[in-house]
Amino acid sequence: MNAAIVIPAFNEAAVIYKVVKFLPKKLKGIKDIRVVVVDDGSTDDTRLQAKKAGAIVLRHPVNRGVGAATKTGIEWARKQSIDLLITFDADGQHNPIDIPRLIKPIIKNEADLVIGSRFKRQQSIPLDRLILNWSANLITFMLFGIFSTDSQSGLRAMSKRAIRNLNFKNDRMEFSTEVLIEAKRNKLKTREVPTSAVYTVYSRKKGQKNTNAFPIFIRFLVKWLR
Repeated sequence: MNAAIVIPAFNEAAVIYKVVKFLPKKLKGIKDIRVVVVDDGSTDDTRLQAKKAGAIVLRHPVNRGVGAATKTGIEWARKQSIDLLITFDADGQHNPIDIPRLIKPIIKNEADLVIGSRFKRQQSIPLDRLILNWSANLITFMLFGIFSTDSQSGLRAMSKRAIRNLNFKNDRMEFSTEVLIEAKRNKLKTREVPTSAVYTVYSRKKGQKNTNAFPIFIRFLVKWLR
């Protein structure tokens, strides 16, 4: 079984080298691991730093959004016949030590989509993030009948079946909810596993602004109801 770790990145030159270098070189049940950084129109040295760290770099000429960058990574994985895909944030918020736990249900053929949940483990999470994420979880459940403890998680693992069938339209942050909807529509087996989150001054600054939450939801709802 081969695997790809896809990292959507926009102006992450300050941390992307370290993020790529800290990823595991070996994983139980995986023969080959490829790290793919999707440079989403960065205006800094993200692409050069990612290449220096040994990643394959795909590039958007302009910034299109984290959903579009993730989609580019998934499309690449389809063409390369990747068996297992992991999405991983570029800002250092995710902990590489969680990856073996994340992929285990897929290797054991127990799931097609695994969500790394920050809320299935006791840890310190900023209050504003806690409120926003649980609000998103509630909205996702009320509108689409899908319950997730971390519907906005960027740490996921996908089986080959999921790579082949997930087809989301949203290019920006709202794609996280659409991934869950697509999984339900395609009857993919979905699991959640507890993962950690590393909140630094940098990752907080780079993360989604709280004031963007409502526009993201409205934008998603409009596209979904078309």
